[in-house]
Amino acid sequence: MAVYTEVSDEEMAAFLREQYDIGELVSAKGIAEGVENSNYLIRTTQDSFILTLYEKRVREEDLPFFLGLMDHLAERGVPCPRPIHGRDDRALRRLAGRPAAITSFLEGLWPKRIQPFHCAELGRALARLHEAGTGFALSRRNGLGPADWPPLYEQAADRAHEVDASLKPLIEAVLDEAARDWPTDLPQGVIHADLFPDNVFFIGERLSGLIDFYFACNDFLAYDLAVCLNAWCFERDRSFNVTKARLLLNGYRAERPLSQAELDALPMLCRGAALRFLLTRLYDWLNCPEGAYVKPKDPMEYAAYLTFHRGVASAGAYGLD
Repeated sequence: MAVYTEVSDEEMAAFLREQYDIGELVSAKGIAEGVENSNYLIRTTQDSFILTLYEKRVREEDLPFFLGLMDHLAERGVPCPRPIHGRDDRALRRLAGRPAAITSFLEGLWPKRIQPFHCAELGRALARLHEAGTGFALSRRNGLGPADWPPLYEQAADRAHEVDASLKPLIEAVLDEAARDWPTDLPQGVIHADLFPDNVFFIGERLSGLIDFYFACNDFLAYDLAVCLNAWCFERDRSFNVTKARLLLNGYRAERPLSQAELDALPMLCRGAALRFLLTRLYDWLNCPEGAYVKPKDPMEYAAYLTFHRGVASAGAYGLD
């Protein structure tokens, strides 16, 4: 469930009427998908929109970056939500005691079963996002980058064995590898950092939208590819699908060529991306309140991915010549 803050119809209608020029409220429905914020699909006499109330895991001081980035990308043709500005020309507001914003509504469905064409479309869209991010005036460090992994692990280290006895040695080995081998001089820019299938919409075989920019930051562009290789190219039995990986990478390279340094770093970047999601899943798994609406995701899924990447010696294992 992803409605943590309830807003009455009367309160929402007054919010729209007093602060926006987007018509009168017709309906509002909480959106069950997602785990970070409270989201509503609202329909007015003019159009459909998404209302987001930002909960405690999103820092209010980061919101100008996220909203400004969506404005910047949308103006450059990236199919992402566009923040709706109020009568005072501000996008960020407050509602029900929470920071809040309204964005445009994107048509489409996220793919429940990943097909090869999804990966090719994603690769092209990701490269276009990276190119469009050039020149964005604000910056934000990756709060879940390599420097943040050891302290995150420390919060779960004493209980990792409760999930599986293999986790502690696996995580500690990869933390050592990242400290020693993490690249330092790759092309950087704005990245999405969380482009999982449920953040990508399709209409038929056409990609129609990229959403949920609330982990976006400045980092290595190729790290974003590593996140996507993990999220899109493993099957339900946790085996790696090299065909999907090849289409993803070739789709990306058709729009933005990868340097040799980026290709050489890809196995380490994939390990790092797998470790990042393993650690956050492990923390959530061990700290899920009893009776919580949101079911934590299995950290062992990313342990399997991480084990695969540790056996990769070059980008050739991802389908590239």
